[in-house]
Amino acid sequence: MPGRIINSIKKAGTSNPLIVLDEIDKVSSDFRGDPASALLEVLDPEQNTAFHDNYLDIDYDLSKVLFITTANNISAIHPALRDRMEMISVSGYLAEEKRYIAKDHLVPKQMEAHGLKKNQLKLSKEGIDTIVNEYTRESGVRGLDKQIAKIARVTAKKIAMGEEIAAVLGPEEVRTILGLPLAQHDLQKGNEAPGVVTGLAWTENGGEILFIECSLSKGKGILSTTGNLGDVMKESAVIAYQYLKSHPEALGISYKEFSEKDLHLHVPEGAIPKDGPSAGITMVSAMASAFRKKRVKSGIAMTGEITLRGKVLPVGGIKEKILAAKRAGVKTIILSSENEKDVKDIKEIYLKGLTFKYVNNISEVLEFIF
Repeated sequence: MPGRIINSIKKAGTSNPLIVLDEIDKVSSDFRGDPASALLEVLDPEQNTAFHDNYLDIDYDLSKVLFITTANNISAIHPALRDRMEMISVSGYLAEEKRYIAKDHLVPKQMEAHGLKKNQLKLSKEGIDTIVNEYTRESGVRGLDKQIAKIARVTAKKIAMGEEIAAVLGPEEVRTILGLPLAQHDLQKGNEAPGVVTGLAWTENGGEILFIECSLSKGKGILSTTGNLGDVMKESAVIAYQYLKSHPEALGISYKEFSEKDLHLHVPEGAIPKDGPSAGITMVSAMASAFRKKRVKSGIAMTGEITLRGKVLPVGGIKEKILAAKRAGVKTIILSSENEKDVKDIKEIYLKGLTFKYVNNISEVLEFIF
């Protein structure tokens, strides 16, 4: 028997097929071997002209084959494989886009799958929005499809039992069927207290808003962090704290406070691991807010890496972060000036209702938010 790659070419009946390798980030090695090593030979254009199939014990030219791979988490792909790929980012859907996908595709699909007639399952616009916002937390629509399938099953059961069904399912009917909400997207709460600032993050589920909380207590100037932070994020906190200590006069902070008070930085949802440098300016802002005992303006969220000199560096996942900001009710987003080109590449529909503040230095951020 030939291997899976050669067998796929045989089934296609051509030497230049399109082969899709789904979720390549889930590849892992075990006692049977390391698939990444075999895929390296498959995907490397310098090697795949003579790909060796161990089952047939022959070499085969794969250079004419077009390989497309998919992944949810780019960082989980083996570095050697990632180096041989051209990355194409596919952004998540807007809530409005999910609504249309559900109405035009998912609901009809589940009605057919569960034997429902045309008028037996109708979801209102508000009902679909309730499913999207309260029962899913994803960039795609897989979870949305599952929830609609559950509603279809309950509806089919009621019809079979001769029970009355609602003509149109709205938010209340959806909640009755699906039960307690499974996910609740955070809303931007107005940076309601000193030391609390809204940041933006990018995960495999899409964009999220991220609250950075700072509090002061009597102590010896010790910085502590909690919230299941990774090494890079902890380093960002150290850089942010060091920047404040280097510029106390400009920020209106007495230098004595750094030696007389401990600073605790926390990022909520401690069960979820967090990492990356993009919360740098948010951390500086939250720390400055705590030391100055002054709230940050409401309606603001930010993302950007910071250096010890106070320079604000660009970060990735801008579109996903913008979508998260819109969902949360944010009005103004602070970004590195080097991210302006990324915003210009985004369609106007995604930017409606938002204003952007582009900065080069953290001093511009602090001047703007207070």
